Amino acid sequence: MTQLVLYTTSHCHLCEQALALLINIKQQYTIDWLTKEISDDDELIEKYGIKIPVLQRVDNHAELNWPFSADDIVRLISA
Repeated sequence: MTQLVLYTTSHCHLCEQALALLINIKQQYTIDWLTKEISDDDELIEKYGIKIPVLQRVDNHAELNWPFSADDIVRLISA
């Protein structure tokens, strides 16, 4: 199973789109993710504040910055 982190913040319509992509991909691929609220952590705000949503693989820390597609996610989890 590929473990992912979705860096997000509340009231982010782009983050909602990223989450919808993940939900659709989970129907075909064995993935799981943790949604991480960046507003609770100053370091995360500095790192991801203008990039969110960001999707990161837990095992190798590879990241996708928005905008990304379902195909991009599949490439990330298949690498």
